[in-house]
Amino acid sequence: MDALFAALALVFVAELGDKTQLVALGFGARHRLAPVLAGVTLAYMATNLLSVVVGGLLGATLPTRAIGLGGGLLFLGFAAWTLWRGEAEDEEAGAAASGRSILLSVSAAMFVAELGDKTMLATATLAAQGNPVLVWIGATVGIVLSGVLGVLLGRAFGASLPERATRVGSALLFAAFGVVLIVTNL
Repeated sequence: MDALFAALALVFVAELGDKTQLVALGFGARHRLAPVLAGVTLAYMATNLLSVVVGGLLGATLPTRAIGLGGGLLFLGFAAWTLWRGEAEDEEAGAAASGRSILLSVSAAMFVAELGDKTMLATATLAAQGNPVLVWIGATVGIVLSGVLGVLLGRAFGASLPERATRVGSALLFAAFGVVLIVTNL
């Protein structure tokens, strides 16, 4: 049980103010709560499973530089897609995005955002030292709690902002994280 609580505490604290929490905030400001929370949870479950299995087996041999560059490019793609998709929605006279569409978008963005992140590497390290199943559960609970906090803050602040402002703000966050990932991994 020590592995579970250590992973939960470490990952929760490490994620506070992290890029994935800010991305969750952006999604929370723009979309319905249930599909965003489900997407955040699915993405975090998958990345933590990946880090426990692959990271625990391969450790430091993961090509974090290539993962970072690929993630940066994907973030730039998410920024463009957010702006393009938003304008297409505006043209459809405010038609609401489907829950499935939101779920898939959030899951994909959050998964990519977490790849190669410090918490993913910390989870892999903890899994190598302790019970991988308990580490996965603890890390997942910790990161989901942090993500939920970001989504709820996004909901609170997003309700007072115009849709266009939240869309452009989300796109700018995606673009900024993309550029930072690319620059730091060159």
